[in-house]
Amino acid sequence: MDVPFLSLRDVNARYADELKAAAARVIDSGWYVMGEELGAFEREFAAYCGVAHAVGVGNGLDALSLILRGYKELGALRDGDEVIVPANTFIATLLAITANQLVPVLVEPDADTFNLDPERVESAIGPRTRALMPVHLYGQLADMDALSAIAQRHGLLVIEDAAQAHGASLGERRAGALGDAAGFSFFPAKNLGALGDGGAVVTRNPELAARVLALRNYGSEVKYQHLYQGCNSRLDEIQAAMLRVKLAHLDHEVAMRRQVARHYREGIRHAHIVLPQVADESRHAWHLFVVRCGARDALQQHLRAHGVQSQVHYPVPPHRQPAYASLSGLQLPITEQLHDEVLSLPMGPAMNEEAIRRVIDACNAFERAP
Repeated sequence: MDVPFLSLRDVNARYADELKAAAARVIDSGWYVMGEELGAFEREFAAYCGVAHAVGVGNGLDALSLILRGYKELGALRDGDEVIVPANTFIATLLAITANQLVPVLVEPDADTFNLDPERVESAIGPRTRALMPVHLYGQLADMDALSAIAQRHGLLVIEDAAQAHGASLGERRAGALGDAAGFSFFPAKNLGALGDGGAVVTRNPELAARVLALRNYGSEVKYQHLYQGCNSRLDEIQAAMLRVKLAHLDHEVAMRRQVARHYREGIRHAHIVLPQVADESRHAWHLFVVRCGARDALQQHLRAHGVQSQVHYPVPPHRQPAYASLSGLQLPITEQLHDEVLSLPMGPAMNEEAIRRVIDACNAFERAP
């Protein structure tokens, strides 16, 4: 049998009875949107992140977009303001920015950590810069101490794109509590994955939380009274119930992911495969285990021939996508090289020792053509 990239069936099978009981609880309640399960999950997830407020929304993109929209309603952001982002992020980060009539400023990452390079961030700040949006890519925290210091010097907001970082921590602080606000995704493949789409905004700011609460619900705080031109982006009761079950197991699953990563980092020894660099293991939740290889396509083909599935996150950077043709003139050599070389190996809390060994052996057996 192939080693799957990620078997969600295996991940969820361990909690099947709990998940089914939670679903039955919601079905029997007769209340399916904006009910007790959502309220309970919001409280529990806020406590887990170490913040005062969590707002469940429809997906991770909506989480980021509603944070920015909320800050616009508060007057902290205005049309045309600039938001600094890593150039090698998934396109959703940029979509949230441009959907709010803001301007993304793409900055090259650190080639070792894949995350925003603070020195380049400092150089990119201009008169219209109002926010930084670091992405904890693949589950490793960005250098939040350095980025927060920069933001404080320049009076900037810090908005974490934490879509891949559930369970990563910096000392006693978790992802989601390291900036002014954070957006999470609960897409099924995430470390904390629903059984459908979902997302959340977390923040310590009660005013921002209140704006997002209204904006996600047609701009309404009181039924049929609309303060803002909002949207419909509500985490439903079934998904909230599923997430409550899985949140209780999140730290254990992250520990299992770290064990898989440790085996990979100790076992893969190949001159042409560059392993991810990690400053502090607790800062990495290992949503993905991403290696670099100058012959990436050949490596992926080799792994496939040896029964090992892999994926590319992501093959085309945002500034090379037709959706952002206006950015196509940017020269971002580090970003472009990363997108040409990165390959994600199988990673997940359900991997057994045999599967891990097969991945390691297949990587070490790769013969790059001269």
